[in-house]
Amino acid sequence: MAEEDILPLLAINIPPDDDDSSDSNSDGSHAEEMDENMADEEDDDDDDVEGAKPSESRSFDQALPSSHSYLGTDLEEISGRTILDDDMEIELPLVTLPGTILVPGHIIPLYSHNQHEVAMLKGVVDSPHKTFGVVALRYEEHRHVIASIGTTAEIYSVKNEMHEGSGISTITVLAQGRQRFELVNYRRTITGVLLGQVKILPETELGDMLEGIRPPMHCRLCSPGNEDEEDVKVAMDKQGRILSCVRMRPKRKELLMKRIKMELQKWDVTLQPNKLPSDCTKLSYWVTQNLPVNDTLKLHLLSINSAVQRLRCALGIMEKCSVLCCHRCTREVTSMSSMFSMSVSGPLSAYVNPGGHVHETVTVHHVKNLSLYGRPSTEHSWFPGYAWTIAQCKRCSNHMGWKFTATRKDLQPQKFWGLCRTSLAPGISDPDENPDVASWTPRYTSV
Repeated sequence: MAEEDILPLLAINIPPDDDDSSDSNSDGSHAEEMDENMADEEDDDDDDVEGAKPSESRSFDQALPSSHSYLGTDLEEISGRTILDDDMEIELPLVTLPGTILVPGHIIPLYSHNQHEVAMLKGVVDSPHKTFGVVALRYEEHRHVIASIGTTAEIYSVKNEMHEGSGISTITVLAQGRQRFELVNYRRTITGVLLGQVKILPETELGDMLEGIRPPMHCRLCSPGNEDEEDVKVAMDKQGRILSCVRMRPKRKELLMKRIKMELQKWDVTLQPNKLPSDCTKLSYWVTQNLPVNDTLKLHLLSINSAVQRLRCALGIMEKCSVLCCHRCTREVTSMSSMFSMSVSGPLSAYVNPGGHVHETVTVHHVKNLSLYGRPSTEHSWFPGYAWTIAQCKRCSNHMGWKFTATRKDLQPQKFWGLCRTSLAPGISDPDENPDVASWTPRYTSV
């Protein structure tokens, strides 16, 4: 992201010497603590125990970020749920978002004052299915290109406003990802709206590769083994003599889900496996959404039609990725074990700023090699009760995200960091061992 784009994205111009722009609190201690213009954050965490995390008890309501309360409480709720048939082709209006990849089951907030886009979204709200498509956008070789894989989004909350002075209409939308699709082709209307012919991608269930050829008496009279890991089926006659003893191994899908949840707990020790999705497909989407990987890997995961294969690929990434680096200069920024959830939807969620720019943001406890820019502000904070300060890479000045500091002493954690996913690059060890993941390149087409 170019430096000149940072302040417009934030839509806030904070005078460096204006004390009124900092957060107001009773004793002013937090404003003084957060006023660290270009501070060395490596020194900021010197007092923290290596690998330690703040108290698990949080007074912060984790439902607030996922409800996007910073957009206001006056959004109109829209009922209904639309599920399109597998392999169905349909023309949908498309929203192209740089650095944002919507995953089924997760929420995306949109705010727009572009009159063509406002009219398009109003038309979607008035349509029977209330659905549009979301595709990732990149700028490559002096042209904009969009990915060939996207996700349908169904609007469930909306707010229309008009500025009295300018007469400009704005729209605020909350939509939920529903189904993956492949972009077949697209066209742009005379008003500039992008319409795409999309094909809904199915979810493929993989059966047991030996199913249908395994003889019924397979493993007859074998020892029971460990009953905690295997189901044992025993056939006996009327005299109590054992006729057959068959060990039924747990489904590989269940074992894979268990391994995934164990790996997730290495990131966040407070994560409760019983609160994660119990359905394999939903869990695969939850993991895909919350992996802080680049667009290439995330689109690769989204393109896989099998939940089991998607989880296997995600597990391979999780086992190899230990650190997150600045994507521009590759300097280490944080570790995967520092990730934690400030939202009930997980450690990585999408938020929108007043300029209409959507940021996929991952929350972490500790960082290194970052410096702060400007004064803290509570205006339009994605996490109510916290003030944000711009954070950038100390080496290349790349915009990395924000530091969030509590404005009240009773909030836990007292501070954390929200890092932009597109500003991070996963540090994957031995990429040559998994060339399918390391070298996979998503298909993009010119807009």
